[in-house]
Amino acid sequence: MKLEQIEKPDDIRALPYDQCAALAEEMRETIIRTVSKNGGHLSSNLGAVEITLALHRVFHTPQDKFVFDVGHQSYAHKLLTGRSCRFDTIRRYGGLSGFPKCDESEHDCFETGHASTAISAAVGLARARDLAGETHHVVAMVGDGALTGGMCYEALNDCGNSKTRLIIILNDNEMSIAKNVGALSNHFAELRASAGWNTTKRRVKYSLMQIPVIGVPLGKAIHSIKNSLKTLLLGDGFFTALGFKYLGPIDGHDIRAMEKIFRRAKQLDEPVVIHCVTKKGNGYRKAEKRPEEFHGTPPFFIESGEALKRSRKLYGEVASDALIAMAKKDARIVAVTAAMPLGTAAGRFKAKYRDRFFDVGIAEEHAVTMSAGLARGGMRPFFFVYSTFLQRGYDQVLHDVCMQNLPVVFLLDRAGLGNEDGQSHQGLFDIAYLRHIPNMAVLAPADSCELVEMLRAAMERGAPTAIRYPKAAVSPNASYPTSPFLLGRWRTLLMGADATILAVGSMVSAALNVAQRLRDEGLNVEVVNASTIKPLDGLCMSRLLEKGKPVFTLEEHVLEGGFGSAVLEYGAAHTGALAVHMIGVEGRFIPQGDHASLLRETALDDEALHGRILAVLRGGRVNNGA
Repeated sequence: MKLEQIEKPDDIRALPYDQCAALAEEMRETIIRTVSKNGGHLSSNLGAVEITLALHRVFHTPQDKFVFDVGHQSYAHKLLTGRSCRFDTIRRYGGLSGFPKCDESEHDCFETGHASTAISAAVGLARARDLAGETHHVVAMVGDGALTGGMCYEALNDCGNSKTRLIIILNDNEMSIAKNVGALSNHFAELRASAGWNTTKRRVKYSLMQIPVIGVPLGKAIHSIKNSLKTLLLGDGFFTALGFKYLGPIDGHDIRAMEKIFRRAKQLDEPVVIHCVTKKGNGYRKAEKRPEEFHGTPPFFIESGEALKRSRKLYGEVASDALIAMAKKDARIVAVTAAMPLGTAAGRFKAKYRDRFFDVGIAEEHAVTMSAGLARGGMRPFFFVYSTFLQRGYDQVLHDVCMQNLPVVFLLDRAGLGNEDGQSHQGLFDIAYLRHIPNMAVLAPADSCELVEMLRAAMERGAPTAIRYPKAAVSPNASYPTSPFLLGRWRTLLMGADATILAVGSMVSAALNVAQRLRDEGLNVEVVNASTIKPLDGLCMSRLLEKGKPVFTLEEHVLEGGFGSAVLEYGAAHTGALAVHMIGVEGRFIPQGDHASLLRETALDDEALHGRILAVLRGGRVNNGA
């Protein structure tokens, strides 16, 4: 059966195993071909093809529920659930999401995008099932990387303690498993999963306990020997201690073996962990050799595995290189990241100063508080993190860093729009969740030169500082002033008497474009690079209050709680007339897409901005965030 013939999971359940193997190869080819054009998560998806096939052959979605941790390994699931005909649109504007989406398919029961959440969600789904008196199965597929996140252990502890019926597939792609060990483990797993084995075990234990005098100690001794042997052969001690039945490890590319274990796991009335060992990037040699580079990859050439060439650095690379130069002169500087050394370019720092680089895994909360500890110990930590992921460490930022006024610098990559990974990865909320915290400064560079200046200023400040910047390649033709950056002082880039645009970070270039077009139409608009979001430039704000002309705030961020809100608050707290028109992203989640498409989606492209500002200056009104 060809992939194009599969409309629903029912279509694959009767396939013989040789056809399953052929289908798996076709799915891999489709994933490789599509990701090479669109970019996306390659290694993790190639490693999960057979697991996904086996799951859909044994379980029956949408009645049974699958929850994918992170969701970046759900491509094979999408191919088997009626979306193969649209798979070439994945991660494109208006196309399929790169993560599970409930409005895409009834087979997607829970939306994910951040790591370590699936077990918690699955426990909730399982308890909802039990309360409703239903009997379907709930399966959480979790990668070993996600287990570096603390939420997993909270959920495991809760589920194991309550004995909630749940199946967890642990997709372990970090360890190899030799054929002889794999066969032995598969055999033991089958025995331990079988009803006969568990019944016999209970009968033997009961019989031993009935023997006078020696029965109880003999039973304990045998139980101890059994557990030691299990730990030696199967490594199940951790999950067993948490109250889970452990099955495995088994070969995660052996469909037949997995189906046997999955069917027997369905018979157990207790929480189960099935340990599947897979090879990340399986089926594409380039990804097998360099799985980390192909975890999340831009478009690439299939034959060579090389990414399409860029002529300019990304902002994250500029930040890392600047920090390397600073670290050469100051031994206190250390870099921290949460499993994102490549995505944030922090790995460049590691290459130079390995002993001063800390990758803590998918554990943003720990990373923030550890950074606070480093700072309290006399170091100067710089935390490289995506804007969307720092949300996970909000309490730690407030309580452990800012409350103690510690010199931790947060380098917020992927701030703003333009992420093909979709709504879970858009960096649109960082200003709102940071600027209200006492002691925190929030900065946004308009170009790479200003980013370097901000790193130095943050170091000199010696207090909590967040610098937000986009993923985009830096512009080689920035025409902004080269006067030194001063925290709390904005730079006027273009003079004008009719109105003022206060632009933040990535929107400065758009503000200049719009102002020039308005100038051609007889309207002289001032453009200010509002590089310091917190604190505001009090001198500039006082001047605007005296000027009494319309002020437009422009930001790639949600309007509620953003930079525009800060300007409004300042105006409300001081006397004077200040007509503020906020322009940003309305309060909604933005789908995946390239930067240009998302600017049009949110009416932040040059054409829309020109029309909105012109409408106000010609006597109309701007619809904030529309």
